[in-house]
Amino acid sequence: MTTTDVSLDVFDDLRKGDAAPAWLTELVISAWGFTAHEVEIVLITVSENATFLVRVDGEPYAVTRVARPGYIAGDAFESEVAWVAALSADGVVPVPQALPTLTGRYVATSGPWSCVSYRFVPGQILEDVADPVPHYREIGRMTARLHEHAMTWRPPRGFTRHSWELADMIGPAARWGRWEGAGQDDALLGRAQEAALAVIAEAPRGPDAWGLIHADLRPSNIMVDEDALTVIDFDDCGYSWYLYDFAAALSFIEHLPDAPTMAQEWVAGYADVRPLTRGELETGCALSMIRRLQMFGWTTTHRSDALPPDLWTAQGSGTAEIAERYLRSATWLLD
Repeated sequence: MTTTDVSLDVFDDLRKGDAAPAWLTELVISAWGFTAHEVEIVLITVSENATFLVRVDGEPYAVTRVARPGYIAGDAFESEVAWVAALSADGVVPVPQALPTLTGRYVATSGPWSCVSYRFVPGQILEDVADPVPHYREIGRMTARLHEHAMTWRPPRGFTRHSWELADMIGPAARWGRWEGAGQDDALLGRAQEAALAVIAEAPRGPDAWGLIHADLRPSNIMVDEDALTVIDFDDCGYSWYLYDFAAALSFIEHLPDAPTMAQEWVAGYADVRPLTRGELETGCALSMIRRLQMFGWTTTHRSDALPPDLWTAQGSGTAEIAERYLRSATWLLD
């Protein structure tokens, strides 16, 4: 690795199951003290970061996340771990256990690279489950418990995480890329965006509406082991409307026939813990429209193998379909 290797492009030649570069293997072995063991590290996926499975003496042991340089700093990584640890200690939802390095900190660095490791969670990701619908009510409940915890939790000194403002999602400074010019009817998508923004403009931002959220609680970030669910991958956690987690739960799949059922199940589960008003539901649906546009922009800056092929192919036409539905009914997901 040279000092010019400062983006995830260095992993462009890797596909799922390929061995990690030697520099990363050496970093993981030395940072987490695996020198006396046989270690194999293989790619899981490349998205906001590169994620690798670590096998120790032939058994899955950890998942290591390598941050895109400049995307998340060490303090933000440590803050993520602090929240995940608090969720575990307080029994809020099942989460993986972060693994400290030999220094006692959780982040290992090498030049521009930072990485963190969590204990391997058995099972399969919800994205790979044939019928994810039956799990959405529990996902709603779990999300509500996360929000209740965030409202009362006192972060440690130095805690720092980014925010998910609208300007981070869409527009010229969109964190993951712009949807404009991505190959669909910009006028149609623009009308849907403006309609959603008009609703969100009226949304409150008090402590019961805005706070620390997972921000990416979609099927690829939930592990299923029989009927047990574990929430993983908190790398996007930050501050936003709580109901942005509703929008994130349907990421990339809003166009599927089961999406309204998933949304309704999520809301029913969430309401078991935190009842929602009609206005909050309208805000959630508006954020879902914005999230769809945000993730359509995401496809302009990410690898196609970060999604199942059928979902990747449907992002353009599906976004136009969602825009039309949203313009017909601002709560179409829940009607």
